[in-house]
Amino acid sequence: MDERRRSGRGPIRAATLGGVARPASPPTRGWFITIEGPEGGGKTTQAARLEAWLRGVGMAVVRTREPGGTKLGEQLRDLLLNAPAGAAQIDPLADAFLFNAARRQLVAEVIRPELDSGVTVICARFADSTLAYQGYGSGLDLETLRSLEAVATDGLRPDLTILLDLPAELGLARKTETVDQTRFETDFDVGFHRRVRDGFLSLAAADVGRFAVVDAETSEETVWSAVRLAVERLLGPSDAPNEPDRPAVRIPG
Repeated sequence: MDERRRSGRGPIRAATLGGVARPASPPTRGWFITIEGPEGGGKTTQAARLEAWLRGVGMAVVRTREPGGTKLGEQLRDLLLNAPAGAAQIDPLADAFLFNAARRQLVAEVIRPELDSGVTVICARFADSTLAYQGYGSGLDLETLRSLEAVATDGLRPDLTILLDLPAELGLARKTETVDQTRFETDFDVGFHRRVRDGFLSLAAADVGRFAVVDAETSEETVWSAVRLAVERLLGPSDAPNEPDRPAVRIPG
């Protein structure tokens, strides 16, 4: 992998737009859009802006998150993210099982039914996060994690994944300024978070038709413009307005 990615000395930029492939025809269900990335990239903020914008252009939209989005999922979220000080470290494979349990409930209770009824679903984090955190970050076998994912999701894959990319050090610095730190910020070192970032970029490079990699080091407005452009490329001109002067979405890889 490129040394700039390993060291976190800034994103790798591409000269041309890429990273999103519109399917030959729209799905027979709603669109499934996920927003991924290391800590501090602004996933919650951008997911909320995307929901409001899509509603504004007349689309039916549901926004959710991982872990969470259901009663069981929110209980697991509290367990997974807010472990009390001094608690024993959760084994990475146990982490993966718990995240996938929350994921299964979210898919069965919310995502599948909404998609099948024609509603677009926006999810802040999905299965790629488990691959990045428990796989690349903690060193679990990726194929084992993919097997767990396949059971949890019944093979459901996003139509578009927006990766908000930024160096681990910057993302962690942003999170220290907030009150919503989780055990992944407090209990894991910067090396872990660098591996997570590298993992996300590797996943994006291997699936360029699904991923749009957005430079999250920039301002919220600039990030939002790139997010909106990626979604417009997915939806096509018949579904969303096309506005000029958008920043390029980087080609992963």
